[in-house]
Amino acid sequence: MDSFIFLGAGCLLALFLGMLIIPKILLISYKKRLFDQPDQRKVHTVPVPRLGGISFFPVILITLCFVSGVRIYFALPVENLSANEFLFFTVGGMMLFLVGVADDLIGVGYRYKFVVQIVAACLIIWPGEWFNSLGGLLGIYELPAALGILLTLFVVVYITNAINLIDGIDGLASGLSCIALFMLGLMCVAQREEMYALLAFSTLGVIVPFWFYNVFGNARRGHKLFMGDTGSLILGYIISLLVIHLSRVDLEKGEKGTVDMMLAFSTLIVPLFDVVRVVIHRLREKKNPFLPDKNHFHHKLLRTGMRPRLVMVFILFVSLFFIGINWALAEKCSITLILLVDIALWIALQLGINAAIWRKKAK
Repeated sequence: MDSFIFLGAGCLLALFLGMLIIPKILLISYKKRLFDQPDQRKVHTVPVPRLGGISFFPVILITLCFVSGVRIYFALPVENLSANEFLFFTVGGMMLFLVGVADDLIGVGYRYKFVVQIVAACLIIWPGEWFNSLGGLLGIYELPAALGILLTLFVVVYITNAINLIDGIDGLASGLSCIALFMLGLMCVAQREEMYALLAFSTLGVIVPFWFYNVFGNARRGHKLFMGDTGSLILGYIISLLVIHLSRVDLEKGEKGTVDMMLAFSTLIVPLFDVVRVVIHRLREKKNPFLPDKNHFHHKLLRTGMRPRLVMVFILFVSLFFIGINWALAEKCSITLILLVDIALWIALQLGINAAIWRKKAK
């Protein structure tokens, strides 16, 4: 019971701090005229502040430290507390926070951002958070350390950029992150990983007020803002840490793999699959896969005639659909078969959207 109280308190504290800080960010953005200017790729038509993500990491750190400090002060046990892991996580998160702020203010080249992401990923791996099993995917269970570390580096960079790239319309990246954080937080609670659960629910708490400003704020009245790269990089980093931690197995106890890895990745199917589809499309068109275009999932749905708000809701329900399907199949099918089902459903969905786009063009 104490755990649920402190997790709830952490979520509410982060939500409260977010509600206090976000209006101040809006005020500073308009006074200093720090805007995201509209262009051909963007949906918005008026300048909007893009510094909402500045509130994320400081609020998360305040919440983690305050709630943990209160528990220690009252001599309450903290399950599976690993201060070493969170110290390295804080360093990596601060690096991404700073490069995100720089990118939102003056712009940073993608090569430099990749280098910082790799260094931040190494700071997750250093204290021992890396994939040591594939959970039975393609019949592979235990992974050699070198291969597991390389896979972890790839996954951290992959997830971090996937969240960044899906951030194209109001409420989409933050909404998908809310779903992922809520599900990952519940999984951490089930495994009695209280600090990781607190990290998930604290992040969820600070996103909620931002989501309302982002989705329902009126840009012409100065009540709207975007998270920018500062927010998306931090969200991707936190979610990747949670996914990696939940995917690890205890090899010393003879565990080969659990469904947790598949369930954790299920929360990110939409952004992860969309990155693969977009990169394949850019390579097929002989374009630089790192340069932006208008071929993401939300861009395709907009071309069918759907309004941005409806596109956001539709994609959130697609994410929930994949999570529900995978959780229903978790105990009945192998992780390889579930992945094949996910790929088949994703391809069918994309073909249906392509057909809708062609019908609209034909009209």
